[in-house]
Amino acid sequence: MTTTTENTKSQKFEDLVGKTDKELDKKIRERLIGARVGLLLKNPFFGSMATRLTLTNADTWCGTAATDGRKFYYNSRFIDLLDNKELEFLFGHEVLHCCYDHFGRRGDRDPQLFNVANDYAVNRDLVKHNVGRRITSVPCLYDNKYDGMPSEEIYDLLYENAEKIDINDLLDQMIDEHLDGESEDGNGSGTGNMSPEERQELRDEIKEAMLSAAQTAGNAGNIPEGIQRMIKELTEPKMNWRELLRQSLESTIKADYSWMRPNRRSSAYEAIIPGMVPGEEVDIVVALDMSGSISHETARDFLSEVQGIMDSFIAFKIHVFTFDTEVYNPQIYDSDNLDDITDYEIHGGGGTDFNCIFNYLVDDAIEPERLVIFTDMYPWDSWGDENYCETLFVAHGTDSIVAPYGITAYYDKEA
Repeated sequence: MTTTTENTKSQKFEDLVGKTDKELDKKIRERLIGARVGLLLKNPFFGSMATRLTLTNADTWCGTAATDGRKFYYNSRFIDLLDNKELEFLFGHEVLHCCYDHFGRRGDRDPQLFNVANDYAVNRDLVKHNVGRRITSVPCLYDNKYDGMPSEEIYDLLYENAEKIDINDLLDQMIDEHLDGESEDGNGSGTGNMSPEERQELRDEIKEAMLSAAQTAGNAGNIPEGIQRMIKELTEPKMNWRELLRQSLESTIKADYSWMRPNRRSSAYEAIIPGMVPGEEVDIVVALDMSGSISHETARDFLSEVQGIMDSFIAFKIHVFTFDTEVYNPQIYDSDNLDDITDYEIHGGGGTDFNCIFNYLVDDAIEPERLVIFTDMYPWDSWGDENYCETLFVAHGTDSIVAPYGITAYYDKEA
C-alpha cells in the first residue's frame, strides 16, 4: 500500500460540496438539534458532550461532517442522507474523536491509515454501547474484531496488512473528515493550525466537559470502557485536585460558550495566563467548610496551595470566606496582597449548610467564574444551588462521596 498526505478523507461525497441551500439547511439544523435531544434522553453522556459542539454549516468545503473539538461541522446534503438514529450515531462519532484526543495522537503515523483506525475504534464503541444506530445509509467503517482496541493497536494491525488494503476504498467509508492538519476552509478549523498552548487549552476544555457530562449522566449513561478509564483517572481519590482547578480556570480562557450547567452571569470575565494579553482577571470564590471536622491547620494548608495555583496567573481575584451555617470573614485577595492569604483568620465550628454560601453570593451580587468549596461533603440538607455557577467540590476526609452537581475532586496534601 502506498499512501500520501494529500488525500486523508473520503472522496465519495465531494460532489456534495457547494453553495448552501438555506431552506435545506434550516430543516437539517432542526433535525440535528432533535438528534442531540434524543442523545440527552437516551445517552446523557453523549448528549451532553454533543451539545457543547456548536452546529456549523460547512457545505462549501466539507463533504460529510467534522469537528475541531469545539464545533460540529456538517454538510447539509450529507446529513439529509441519514435518518435520525444515524444522526445520533454521527454525533457520538464526533464526540468520541474529541474524548479520545484523536487530534493529538497521530504522531508520525501515516495520516490516512491512522484516520481509518480512529474510525474503526470509535464506531465499534458506539455500536457496543447502543449510541444511536450504526450508519448504513452510506458506507461506514465497522469490524467486530477491533472490539476494545485503541486506535494505535488497530493502526498496527492495518499497517501489518498494508499490501492487502485498498486505502481509497477505506477512505470512502469514512463518515467524517479529520481536521488534524491545516485548515481547509481558511477559517482556522484545522487543529494543525493550533499552537501547543492552544492544543493544551482544548484538551483541558474537553477533560472538564467529560467530567461534567459523566456526572450529569450518572448511572443512566452508557459510557464506553475507554472513556470510563479516562474519567476514573481524572476523579479517583489520588487525582491531583490542583490540576483540576487549574484546568477549570484555564478552560474559561477564550471560551464564548458553555457546556456546563447554565449560570446567572450577565457577562463573563476572561482569564489570563502567561502569554495572554493582560487587562482582565480570573475571578473565583473559595468557600471553606469549617463545620468541625476540618482543622484550622488543614484549611490554611489548602489556602496556601490555592495561593500557589494562582501564582501562575497574571491577574486574579480570590474571594475567600469560611462557613458552617453562615458565612464568616469574607476577604478578597489579588496579586497585590496574595501573600496575606496564609494569615487568613479561620472562623466556624457549627453544622454544614451549603445554602448559606449561595445566599451570601446572591445578597452581595457575587457571580464568580468558579466556586471552589473545600468541604467534608456532609451537608445538613441541601447541596445548594446547582445552577448558580460552575462549582468544584474539593472533598476532605472522604474518597467516595460525589456531589450531585459540578465536579468532585478529593483532597490529598501529599498527592
